[in-house]
Amino acid sequence: MTFYTLEACEDFMSQYIENGGECITIEEGSLGLGKVVCLCEGFKFSVITERYVNPWASGHSIRMYKKIPAKYERILSEM
Repeated sequence: MTFYTLEACEDFMSQYIENGGECITIEEGSLGLGKVVCLCEGFKFSVITERYVNPWASGHSIRMYKKIPAKYERILSEM
């Protein structure tokens, strides 16, 4: 699993926003972003998840999907 810094994730999210997409926080984080879903026409559906490293640090992982998984589709429809 690859870990990304907060700055790298913010740059990643800005690409979605600049192209007319959205980045929606579905879980709050303690040191970082928590869980954020990124949607944009022409881009893959992405989920950024904060991962525990130690009590003073966390990293982020990014998963990309060709289509929205049912779990996230249900969460977004409830919002």
